Amino acid sequence: MTTSYDAIVYDLDGTLVRLAVDWEETAEEIKPILREHGENPDADDALDLVPIAEEIGAMADIEPHIAAAEREGARNSERLPDMDKLVEANVPVGICSLNCEAACREALDAHGISKDIGAIVGRDSVENRKPHPEPLLTAVEQLGANPEKTLFVGDSDSDEVTARRAGTAFRRV
Repeated sequence: MTTSYDAIVYDLDGTLVRLAVDWEETAEEIKPILREHGENPDADDALDLVPIAEEIGAMADIEPHIAAAEREGARNSERLPDMDKLVEANVPVGICSLNCEAACREALDAHGISKDIGAIVGRDSVENRKPHPEPLLTAVEQLGANPEKTLFVGDSDSDEVTARRAGTAFRRV
């Protein structure tokens, strides 16, 4: 897999690890904040509340709750098989995730990844988040690679759209 690419960028949650996050509990922390902004959300998953928060300008208020949940979930995450491929890669590797950058780092630390990760780009590392190409292109640039010679490995349709928009190859896990 690595011989035909100059770099590989991995998504984190669902690709390298499975974060142990209770999104329902986090939603209960976020709902009062959204109510203060005049919304009465009924979603039971914190990630479903993100678009509402963005629409009403409350993202900065809920971000600390989401990031804290992700960091805790990263420390208790389940290692997935592609983590071993990351460790064994013979090209520069990076991370491009919808999770916050700190959670990405904590997940890698929790699983004792000693390999030098050349780029870690979370949702808070750049202005836009996946499926916008900016996070992936930022990771590719930090690795010193070209998009057309980079493989993006992810687990979702959004990851595939991100790769297409960035001009990288894509492999779904």
